Amino acid sequence: MALLKNKITPTFTLDWYIKWFSSVIILIGMVLTSNQIYPLNLMFSMVGSIGWLVVALIWHDRSIMIINASAIMIMSNGLVQYFINN
Repeated sequence: MALLKNKITPTFTLDWYIKWFSSVIILIGMVLTSNQIYPLNLMFSMVGSIGWLVVALIWHDRSIMIINASAIMIMSNGLVQYFINN
């Protein structure tokens, strides 16, 4: 079956640790967002996106770079707006 191919992604490398840490941090950011806990949700999500941007740079993956760089800019804008208005 095509779905049961052998895994080719290396494990326990620097990028492996960063991507899993960042994924957990982004999930925490999502939980905070769903519970309307501002600006902590933006901070967690931004840290996770920064981690994924680092992984994208290690992998030379432009699509992941673009989505995470955009996410960082959007969340930075949200943080600036939050602190300006409060």
